[in-house]
Amino acid sequence: MKGALPNFYHSCTIFFFVSLQFHHVFSTNTLSSNETLTISSNRTLVSPGDVFELGFFKTTTRNSQDGADRWYLGIWYKTTSDQRTYVWVANRDNPLHNSTGTLKISHSSNLVLLDQSDTPVWSTNFTGVAHLPVTAELLANGNFVLRDSKTKDLNRFVWQSFDFPVDTLLPEMKLGRNLIGPEKEKILTSWKSPTDPSSGDYSFILETEGFLHEFYLLNNEFKVYRTGPWNGARFNGIPKMQNWSYIVNNFIDEEEEVGYSFQVNNNHNIHSRFRMSYTGYLQVITWTNTVPQRNMFWSFPEDTCDLYIVCGPYAYCDMHTTPTCNCIKGFVPKNARAWELRDASSGCVRSKRLSCGEGDGFLRMSQMKLPETSEAVVDEVIELKECREKCVRDCNCTGYANMDNMNGSGCVMWTGELLDMRKYDAGGHDIYVKVAEASLVPS
Repeated sequence: MKGALPNFYHSCTIFFFVSLQFHHVFSTNTLSSNETLTISSNRTLVSPGDVFELGFFKTTTRNSQDGADRWYLGIWYKTTSDQRTYVWVANRDNPLHNSTGTLKISHSSNLVLLDQSDTPVWSTNFTGVAHLPVTAELLANGNFVLRDSKTKDLNRFVWQSFDFPVDTLLPEMKLGRNLIGPEKEKILTSWKSPTDPSSGDYSFILETEGFLHEFYLLNNEFKVYRTGPWNGARFNGIPKMQNWSYIVNNFIDEEEEVGYSFQVNNNHNIHSRFRMSYTGYLQVITWTNTVPQRNMFWSFPEDTCDLYIVCGPYAYCDMHTTPTCNCIKGFVPKNARAWELRDASSGCVRSKRLSCGEGDGFLRMSQMKLPETSEAVVDEVIELKECREKCVRDCNCTGYANMDNMNGSGCVMWTGELLDMRKYDAGGHDIYVKVAEASLVPS
Protein backbone atom coordinates (compact mmCIF):
# COMPACT_ATOMS: atom_id res chain seq x y z
CA MET A 1 0.00 0.00 0.00
CA LYS A 2 2.87 2.33 0.74
CA GLY A 3 4.15 1.91 -2.79
CA ALA A 4 0.73 2.80 -4.20
CA LEU A 5 0.62 6.24 -2.60
CA PRO A 6 3.11 7.98 -4.94
CA ASN A 7 1.33 6.60 -8.01
CA PHE A 8 -1.99 7.77 -6.60
CA TYR A 9 -0.70 11.33 -6.07
CA HIS A 10 1.02 11.22 -9.44
CA SER A 11 -2.29 10.28 -11.07
CA CYS A 12 -4.06 13.09 -9.20
CA THR A 13 -1.38 15.53 -10.33
CA ILE A 14 -1.81 14.46 -13.95
CA PHE A 15 -5.62 14.73 -13.64
CA PHE A 16 -5.37 18.18 -12.05
CA PHE A 17 -3.02 19.34 -14.79
CA VAL A 18 -5.26 17.96 -17.51
CA SER A 19 -8.30 19.61 -15.91
CA LEU A 20 -6.56 22.97 -15.95
CA GLN A 21 -5.56 22.50 -19.56
CA PHE A 22 -9.08 21.45 -20.49
CA HIS A 23 -10.52 24.54 -18.79
CA HIS A 24 -8.00 26.78 -20.51
CA VAL A 25 -8.73 25.42 -23.96
CA PHE A 26 -12.50 25.86 -23.67
CA SER A 27 -12.44 29.22 -21.87
CA THR A 28 -13.29 31.62 -24.69
CA ASN A 29 -14.76 35.07 -25.16
CA THR A 30 -16.68 34.33 -28.38
CA LEU A 31 -19.89 32.61 -29.41
CA SER A 32 -20.13 31.62 -33.07
CA SER A 33 -23.28 31.09 -35.12
CA ASN A 34 -23.14 27.30 -34.68
CA GLU A 35 -22.66 27.42 -30.89
CA THR A 36 -25.04 27.85 -27.96
CA LEU A 37 -24.77 28.89 -24.35
CA THR A 38 -27.12 27.00 -22.02
CA ILE A 39 -27.86 27.04 -18.32
CA SER A 40 -27.32 23.29 -18.03
CA SER A 41 -23.87 23.38 -19.67
CA ASN A 42 -22.64 25.89 -17.07
CA ARG A 43 -20.43 27.33 -19.80
CA THR A 44 -19.50 31.02 -19.71
CA LEU A 45 -17.68 33.53 -21.88
CA VAL A 46 -14.62 35.13 -20.27
CA SER A 47 -13.19 38.43 -21.50
CA PRO A 48 -9.52 38.80 -22.44
CA GLY A 49 -7.67 39.57 -19.21
CA ASP A 50 -10.14 37.53 -17.14
CA VAL A 51 -11.89 40.63 -15.77
CA PHE A 52 -15.46 39.98 -16.97
CA GLU A 53 -17.55 36.85 -17.33
CA LEU A 54 -20.85 36.33 -19.15
CA GLY A 55 -23.28 33.55 -18.37
CA PHE A 56 -26.47 32.61 -16.58
CA PHE A 57 -27.25 33.35 -12.95
CA LYS A 58 -30.29 32.94 -10.75
CA THR A 59 -31.95 34.88 -7.96
CA THR A 60 -34.90 34.19 -5.71
CA THR A 61 -37.30 37.09 -5.47
CA ARG A 62 -38.30 37.36 -1.83
CA ASN A 63 -41.59 39.10 -2.44
CA SER A 64 -42.73 36.71 -5.17
CA GLN A 65 -45.69 34.55 -4.24
CA ASP A 66 -44.10 31.31 -5.35
CA GLY A 67 -40.56 32.10 -4.13
CA ALA A 68 -39.27 30.49 -7.33
CA ASP A 69 -35.86 31.04 -8.85
CA ARG A 70 -35.45 33.55 -11.65
CA TRP A 71 -32.75 32.98 -14.27
CA TYR A 72 -30.96 35.76 -16.12
CA LEU A 73 -28.25 36.21 -18.71
CA GLY A 74 -25.70 38.68 -17.35
CA ILE A 75 -22.14 39.92 -17.06
CA TRP A 76 -20.21 40.08 -13.80
CA TYR A 77 -16.69 40.73 -12.56
CA LYS A 78 -14.72 37.51 -12.61
CA THR A 79 -11.88 38.90 -10.50
CA THR A 80 -13.76 39.94 -7.35
CA SER A 81 -13.30 37.51 -4.50
CA ASP A 82 -16.33 38.66 -2.49
CA GLN A 83 -19.95 38.37 -3.57
CA ARG A 84 -20.53 38.41 -7.31
CA THR A 85 -20.90 41.89 -8.81
CA TYR A 86 -23.20 42.12 -11.82
CA VAL A 87 -22.70 44.92 -14.34
CA TRP A 88 -25.23 44.05 -17.06
CA VAL A 89 -28.38 41.92 -17.36
CA ALA A 90 -29.94 41.10 -20.73
CA ASN A 91 -33.43 39.99 -19.70
CA ARG A 92 -33.79 41.99 -16.48
CA ASP A 93 -37.57 42.44 -16.87
CA ASN A 94 -38.29 39.07 -18.44
CA PRO A 95 -36.56 36.30 -16.48
CA LEU A 96 -36.48 32.60 -17.26
CA HIS A 97 -38.59 30.70 -14.74
CA ASN A 98 -36.62 27.47 -14.66
CA SER A 99 -33.13 26.18 -15.39
CA THR A 100 -33.76 25.69 -19.10
CA GLY A 101 -32.46 28.54 -21.22
CA THR A 102 -30.40 28.88 -24.38
CA LEU A 103 -28.47 31.79 -25.89
CA LYS A 104 -27.78 31.46 -29.61
CA ILE A 105 -27.38 33.44 -32.81
CA SER A 106 -30.59 33.20 -34.82
CA HIS A 107 -31.08 32.85 -38.59
CA SER A 108 -31.74 36.61 -38.67
CA SER A 109 -28.21 37.17 -37.28
CA ASN A 110 -29.50 38.35 -33.90
CA LEU A 111 -28.64 37.13 -30.44
CA VAL A 112 -31.70 35.47 -28.95
CA LEU A 113 -32.43 34.00 -25.52
CA LEU A 114 -34.93 31.12 -25.57
CA ASP A 115 -36.90 29.55 -22.73
CA GLN A 116 -37.83 25.89 -22.29
CA SER A 117 -40.47 26.20 -25.05
CA ASP A 118 -38.01 27.81 -27.47
CA THR A 119 -39.91 31.06 -27.04
CA PRO A 120 -37.73 34.19 -27.18
CA VAL A 121 -37.59 36.10 -23.88
CA TRP A 122 -34.91 38.52 -25.07
CA SER A 123 -33.27 39.43 -28.38
CA THR A 124 -30.92 42.04 -29.79
CA ASN A 125 -33.76 42.66 -32.28
CA PHE A 126 -31.50 44.49 -34.69
CA THR A 127 -32.95 44.86 -38.19
CA GLY A 128 -31.07 44.95 -41.47
CA VAL A 129 -28.55 42.22 -40.61
CA ALA A 130 -30.41 39.13 -41.86
CA HIS A 131 -28.09 36.37 -43.02
CA LEU A 132 -25.03 38.47 -42.17
CA PRO A 133 -22.29 36.20 -40.75
CA VAL A 134 -21.91 37.41 -37.16
CA THR A 135 -20.01 36.44 -34.02
CA ALA A 136 -20.81 37.41 -30.42
CA GLU A 137 -17.84 38.50 -28.35
CA LEU A 138 -17.21 39.62 -24.76
CA LEU A 139 -14.55 42.35 -24.95
CA ALA A 140 -11.90 43.17 -22.36
CA ASN A 141 -13.81 46.29 -21.23
CA GLY A 142 -16.99 44.29 -20.46
CA ASN A 143 -18.82 45.21 -23.66
CA PHE A 144 -20.76 42.27 -25.15
CA VAL A 145 -20.87 42.83 -28.91
CA LEU A 146 -22.22 41.31 -32.08
CA ARG A 147 -19.92 41.91 -35.04
CA ASP A 148 -19.71 41.02 -38.69
CA SER A 149 -17.43 37.98 -38.83
CA LYS A 150 -15.84 39.21 -42.04
CA THR A 151 -15.13 42.81 -41.08
CA LYS A 152 -11.58 43.92 -40.38
CA ASP A 153 -12.75 46.93 -38.37
CA LEU A 154 -12.60 45.69 -34.78
CA ASN A 155 -14.47 48.76 -33.51
CA ARG A 156 -17.50 48.32 -35.75
CA PHE A 157 -20.38 46.46 -34.13
CA VAL A 158 -23.79 45.37 -35.33
CA TRP A 159 -25.00 45.57 -31.71
CA GLN A 160 -23.37 46.19 -28.32
CA SER A 161 -24.48 45.89 -24.70
CA PHE A 162 -22.88 49.29 -23.95
CA ASP A 163 -25.85 50.85 -25.78
CA PHE A 164 -28.23 49.27 -23.26
CA PRO A 165 -27.01 50.11 -19.73
CA VAL A 166 -28.69 48.58 -16.72
CA ASP A 167 -27.58 50.00 -13.35
CA THR A 168 -23.83 50.25 -14.02
CA LEU A 169 -21.61 52.61 -16.02
CA LEU A 170 -18.25 51.05 -16.90
CA PRO A 171 -15.18 52.85 -18.28
CA GLU A 172 -15.64 53.68 -22.00
CA MET A 173 -19.41 53.24 -21.68
CA LYS A 174 -21.60 56.28 -22.43
CA LEU A 175 -24.69 57.82 -20.88
CA GLY A 176 -26.68 60.26 -22.99
CA ARG A 177 -28.53 60.27 -26.29
CA ASN A 178 -27.92 59.57 -29.95
CA LEU A 179 -29.23 62.53 -31.95
CA ILE A 180 -28.94 61.10 -35.48
CA GLY A 181 -30.47 57.86 -36.69
CA PRO A 182 -32.60 55.72 -34.39
CA GLU A 183 -32.83 57.82 -31.24
CA LYS A 184 -31.49 55.89 -28.30
CA GLU A 185 -31.36 57.20 -24.75
CA LYS A 186 -28.77 55.60 -22.48
CA ILE A 187 -29.63 55.88 -18.79
CA LEU A 188 -28.92 54.00 -15.58
CA THR A 189 -31.88 52.35 -13.86
CA SER A 190 -31.56 50.73 -10.45
CA TRP A 191 -32.37 47.15 -9.58
CA LYS A 192 -35.72 46.65 -7.84
CA SER A 193 -33.92 45.14 -4.81
CA PRO A 194 -30.57 43.46 -4.01
CA THR A 195 -31.97 40.16 -5.34
CA ASP A 196 -34.22 41.48 -8.10
CA PRO A 197 -32.52 42.96 -11.19
CA SER A 198 -35.79 44.12 -12.76
CA SER A 199 -36.14 47.86 -13.38
CA GLY A 200 -36.30 49.72 -10.07
CA ASP A 201 -37.56 53.12 -8.98
CA TYR A 202 -34.40 55.20 -9.48
CA SER A 203 -32.77 56.37 -12.69
CA PHE A 204 -29.91 58.64 -13.71
CA ILE A 205 -30.59 60.54 -16.92
CA LEU A 206 -28.78 63.24 -18.90
CA GLU A 207 -30.82 66.28 -19.90
CA THR A 208 -29.85 66.82 -23.54
CA GLU A 209 -32.19 69.65 -24.53
CA GLY A 210 -30.70 73.10 -25.11
CA PHE A 211 -27.05 74.11 -24.85
CA LEU A 212 -26.34 73.10 -21.25
CA HIS A 213 -26.41 69.50 -20.12
CA GLU A 214 -26.75 68.08 -16.63
CA PHE A 215 -27.76 64.79 -15.04
CA TYR A 216 -30.89 64.29 -12.98
CA LEU A 217 -31.40 61.51 -10.46
CA LEU A 218 -35.07 60.55 -10.55
CA ASN A 219 -37.33 58.57 -8.26
CA ASN A 220 -39.78 57.43 -10.92
CA GLU A 221 -40.67 60.85 -12.42
CA PHE A 222 -39.77 62.86 -9.31
CA LYS A 223 -36.45 64.75 -9.42
CA VAL A 224 -34.25 63.93 -6.44
CA TYR A 225 -30.88 65.41 -7.35
CA ARG A 226 -29.20 67.47 -10.07
CA THR A 227 -25.49 67.48 -10.94
CA GLY A 228 -25.37 71.01 -12.29
CA PRO A 229 -24.20 71.70 -15.87
CA TRP A 230 -20.95 70.52 -17.44
CA ASN A 231 -18.41 73.35 -17.09
CA GLY A 232 -15.68 72.16 -19.43
CA ALA A 233 -13.99 69.74 -17.03
CA ARG A 234 -16.66 68.38 -14.69
CA PHE A 235 -20.23 68.86 -13.57
CA ASN A 236 -20.62 72.07 -11.60
CA GLY A 237 -22.63 70.39 -8.83
CA ILE A 238 -19.96 67.74 -8.18
CA PRO A 239 -16.93 69.81 -7.05
CA LYS A 240 -15.16 66.70 -5.75
CA MET A 241 -14.77 65.55 -9.35
CA GLN A 242 -11.73 67.80 -9.59
CA ASN A 243 -9.99 65.54 -7.04
CA TRP A 244 -10.63 62.29 -8.94
CA SER A 245 -7.01 61.99 -10.04
CA TYR A 246 -7.30 58.52 -11.55
CA ILE A 247 -10.57 59.15 -13.43
CA VAL A 248 -10.58 60.97 -16.78
CA ASN A 249 -13.99 62.51 -17.50
CA ASN A 250 -15.16 62.88 -21.08
CA PHE A 251 -18.14 64.85 -22.33
CA ILE A 252 -19.34 64.57 -25.92
CA ASP A 253 -21.48 67.39 -27.32
CA GLU A 254 -21.73 66.91 -31.06
CA GLU A 255 -24.34 66.80 -33.80
CA GLU A 256 -24.47 63.00 -33.61
CA GLU A 257 -24.65 62.56 -29.86
CA VAL A 258 -24.54 64.13 -26.42
CA GLY A 259 -23.10 62.00 -23.66
CA TYR A 260 -20.74 61.41 -20.75
CA SER A 261 -18.16 58.68 -20.29
CA PHE A 262 -15.09 58.12 -18.16
CA GLN A 263 -11.82 56.23 -18.27
CA VAL A 264 -9.42 55.07 -15.58
CA ASN A 265 -5.83 56.29 -15.79
CA ASN A 266 -4.32 53.04 -14.57
CA ASN A 267 -6.80 50.35 -15.49
CA HIS A 268 -4.30 47.55 -14.89
CA ASN A 269 -4.43 48.10 -11.13
CA ILE A 270 -7.64 50.03 -10.52
CA HIS A 271 -11.18 49.10 -11.42
CA SER A 272 -13.98 51.63 -11.14
CA ARG A 273 -17.66 51.75 -11.94
CA PHE A 274 -20.64 54.03 -11.41
CA ARG A 275 -23.71 52.29 -9.99
CA MET A 276 -27.30 53.45 -9.54
CA SER A 277 -28.23 51.75 -6.26
CA TYR A 278 -31.71 50.43 -5.53
CA THR A 279 -31.82 52.80 -2.52
CA GLY A 280 -31.45 55.91 -4.69
CA TYR A 281 -27.75 56.79 -4.58
CA LEU A 282 -25.32 57.09 -7.46
CA GLN A 283 -22.16 55.41 -6.22
CA VAL A 284 -18.59 55.41 -7.51
CA ILE A 285 -17.03 52.10 -6.48
CA THR A 286 -13.35 51.19 -6.84
CA TRP A 287 -11.00 48.31 -6.08
CA THR A 288 -7.65 46.97 -7.21
CA ASN A 289 -6.42 43.60 -8.42
CA THR A 290 -4.36 43.17 -5.25
CA VAL A 291 -7.14 44.29 -2.89
CA PRO A 292 -10.38 43.09 -4.47
CA GLN A 293 -12.55 44.36 -1.61
CA ARG A 294 -14.82 47.02 -3.03
CA ASN A 295 -14.42 50.59 -1.77
CA MET A 296 -17.23 53.14 -1.82
CA PHE A 297 -15.14 55.93 -3.30
CA TRP A 298 -17.98 58.42 -3.49
CA SER A 299 -21.77 58.51 -3.28
CA PHE A 300 -24.40 61.16 -3.85
CA PRO A 301 -26.62 62.80 -2.84
CA GLU A 302 -24.15 63.50 -0.01
CA ASP A 303 -26.23 65.72 2.28
CA THR A 304 -29.55 67.53 2.54
CA CYS A 305 -28.26 70.44 0.44
CA ASP A 306 -27.97 68.05 -2.50
CA LEU A 307 -31.73 67.40 -2.51
CA TYR A 308 -33.53 68.99 -5.43
CA ILE A 309 -34.88 72.53 -4.76
CA VAL A 310 -34.81 71.90 -1.02
CA CYS A 311 -34.75 75.68 -0.42
CA GLY A 312 -37.16 76.92 -3.10
CA PRO A 313 -36.71 79.76 -5.64
CA TYR A 314 -34.12 82.52 -5.06
CA ALA A 315 -32.68 80.71 -2.07
CA TYR A 316 -29.53 78.67 -1.58
CA CYS A 317 -28.52 75.87 0.75
CA ASP A 318 -25.41 76.03 2.95
CA MET A 319 -24.48 73.17 5.27
CA HIS A 320 -22.57 75.62 7.50
CA THR A 321 -25.55 77.82 8.38
CA THR A 322 -28.53 77.31 10.67
CA PRO A 323 -31.01 76.98 9.13
CA THR A 324 -29.35 75.59 6.04
CA CYS A 325 -31.65 77.52 3.69
CA ASN A 326 -30.82 81.17 3.05
CA CYS A 327 -32.41 83.87 0.94
CA ILE A 328 -30.13 85.52 -1.60
CA LYS A 329 -29.24 89.06 -0.50
CA GLY A 330 -31.98 91.36 -1.76
CA PHE A 331 -34.63 88.69 -1.24
CA VAL A 332 -36.82 87.78 1.76
CA PRO A 333 -38.80 84.61 2.63
CA LYS A 334 -42.00 84.33 0.65
CA ASN A 335 -43.69 82.67 3.61
CA ALA A 336 -42.07 83.98 6.78
CA ARG A 337 -44.07 81.70 9.08
CA ALA A 338 -43.14 78.56 7.14
CA TRP A 339 -39.53 79.71 7.05
CA GLU A 340 -39.50 79.98 10.86
CA LEU A 341 -40.73 76.38 10.97
CA ARG A 342 -37.79 75.30 8.76
CA ASP A 343 -39.99 74.87 5.69
CA ALA A 344 -38.23 76.81 2.96
CA SER A 345 -39.92 75.12 0.00
CA SER A 346 -41.76 78.31 -0.98
CA GLY A 347 -38.43 80.09 -1.35
CA CYS A 348 -37.84 83.81 -1.43
CA VAL A 349 -39.07 86.94 -3.21
CA ARG A 350 -37.42 90.26 -3.98
CA SER A 351 -37.42 92.82 -1.19
CA LYS A 352 -37.27 95.60 -3.81
CA ARG A 353 -38.55 95.39 -7.37
CA LEU A 354 -36.21 95.65 -10.31
CA SER A 355 -36.32 98.86 -12.35
CA CYS A 356 -35.14 97.22 -15.57
CA GLY A 357 -32.60 99.97 -16.01
CA GLU A 358 -29.85 101.89 -14.24
CA GLY A 359 -31.37 101.16 -10.85
CA ASP A 360 -30.41 97.49 -11.05
CA GLY A 361 -27.14 95.89 -10.03
CA PHE A 362 -25.56 92.48 -9.62
CA LEU A 363 -24.67 90.45 -6.57
CA ARG A 364 -21.66 88.21 -7.04
CA MET A 365 -22.04 84.84 -5.34
CA SER A 366 -18.95 82.61 -5.26
CA GLN A 367 -18.46 78.83 -4.85
CA MET A 368 -22.03 78.16 -5.93
CA LYS A 369 -23.89 75.36 -7.60
CA LEU A 370 -25.42 77.06 -10.62
CA PRO A 371 -29.23 77.19 -10.82
CA GLU A 372 -31.24 74.75 -12.88
CA THR A 373 -30.59 75.47 -16.54
CA SER A 374 -34.03 74.83 -18.06
CA GLU A 375 -34.63 78.61 -18.15
CA ALA A 376 -31.11 79.49 -19.26
CA VAL A 377 -29.96 81.09 -22.51
CA VAL A 378 -26.44 80.46 -23.82
CA ASP A 379 -24.08 82.53 -25.95
CA GLU A 380 -20.88 80.57 -26.53
CA VAL A 381 -18.96 83.51 -28.07
CA ILE A 382 -19.20 86.49 -25.75
CA GLU A 383 -17.24 86.87 -22.50
CA LEU A 384 -18.29 87.89 -19.00
CA LYS A 385 -18.32 91.69 -19.53
CA GLU A 386 -20.55 91.42 -22.58
CA CYS A 387 -22.67 88.87 -20.75
CA ARG A 388 -23.33 91.44 -18.01
CA GLU A 389 -24.32 94.10 -20.54
CA LYS A 390 -26.67 91.68 -22.26
CA CYS A 391 -28.32 90.81 -18.94
CA VAL A 392 -28.73 94.51 -18.07
CA ARG A 393 -30.59 95.11 -21.35
CA ASP A 394 -32.88 92.10 -20.87
CA CYS A 395 -35.62 92.86 -18.34
CA ASN A 396 -36.30 89.13 -17.97
CA CYS A 397 -32.69 88.30 -17.08
CA THR A 398 -32.32 87.24 -13.44
CA GLY A 399 -28.61 86.34 -13.42
CA TYR A 400 -25.59 85.40 -15.50
CA ALA A 401 -22.35 83.39 -15.34
CA ASN A 402 -19.55 82.04 -17.47
CA MET A 403 -20.52 78.96 -19.45
CA ASP A 404 -17.03 77.44 -19.30
CA ASN A 405 -15.69 78.14 -15.82
CA MET A 406 -12.30 76.61 -16.68
CA ASN A 407 -11.50 79.07 -19.49
CA GLY A 408 -13.70 81.98 -18.38
CA SER A 409 -15.55 81.99 -21.69
CA GLY A 410 -19.12 81.84 -22.86
CA CYS A 411 -22.23 83.36 -21.34
CA VAL A 412 -25.16 81.78 -19.52
CA MET A 413 -28.17 83.95 -18.69
CA TRP A 414 -31.14 82.89 -16.61
CA THR A 415 -34.52 84.33 -17.57
CA GLY A 416 -36.68 82.67 -14.94
CA GLU A 417 -36.56 81.88 -11.23
CA LEU A 418 -33.20 80.78 -9.86
CA LEU A 419 -33.73 77.25 -8.55
CA ASP A 420 -31.70 74.57 -6.75
CA MET A 421 -28.65 76.57 -5.67
CA ARG A 422 -26.18 75.68 -2.94
CA LYS A 423 -22.91 77.03 -1.59
CA TYR A 424 -19.75 74.90 -1.49
CA ASP A 425 -16.56 75.25 0.54
CA ALA A 426 -14.56 75.06 -2.69
CA GLY A 427 -14.95 74.10 -6.32
CA GLY A 428 -18.13 76.05 -7.00
CA HIS A 429 -18.94 78.61 -9.66
CA ASP A 430 -19.40 82.39 -9.67
CA ILE A 431 -22.88 83.63 -10.52
CA TYR A 432 -24.06 87.23 -10.75
CA VAL A 433 -27.65 87.67 -9.54
CA LYS A 434 -29.62 90.73 -10.71
CA VAL A 435 -31.00 92.70 -7.77
CA ALA A 436 -32.29 96.20 -7.14
CA GLU A 437 -29.23 98.38 -6.63
CA ALA A 438 -30.58 99.55 -3.28
CA SER A 439 -30.33 95.94 -2.08
CA LEU A 440 -26.54 96.05 -2.54
CA VAL A 441 -26.08 98.89 -0.08
CA PRO A 442 -24.85 97.55 3.30
CA SER A 443 -27.58 97.83 5.90
